[in-house]
Amino acid sequence: MEGAPQERADPKTKFILVADDDEGIRELMKVILGKEGFEVGVAEDGREALSAVQARRPDLIMLDLMMPGMGGYEVLRALQDGPTSGIPVILMTGRTTDLSMVDMIRQEPNVVEYYDKPIRAAVLAMTVHRILNTRKPA
Repeated sequence: MEGAPQERADPKTKFILVADDDEGIRELMKVILGKEGFEVGVAEDGREALSAVQARRPDLIMLDLMMPGMGGYEVLRALQDGPTSGIPVILMTGRTTDLSMVDMIRQEPNVVEYYDKPIRAAVLAMTVHRILNTRKPA
């Protein structure tokens, strides 16, 4: 039927990787996204995030910009080559970032959203459902 609304996917079919060096943030994201029905994996730094992506391709990556060792920006750049180039990324940071830097980061091809931490749970849930075209759990 033309004009019929597009069917939204079941969030249980979507895998989200959360990469953040702060254990509290990883656990909070896991709880919030888990309550929304998503399967969630975690990584505590950039290298672990890239390994996790190679092991299982996520439908979305929540990526902290500032991590020790390999930071979020380096991970973002590494993801832009090959089969990982189409994975949408939500960047997040706890540091104050000037607007010109934010604008530059938003220009990266796989960045779909950028948030300063803390991210409100309702905003995060709504954004992830919109990006992945999933329905909220009953």
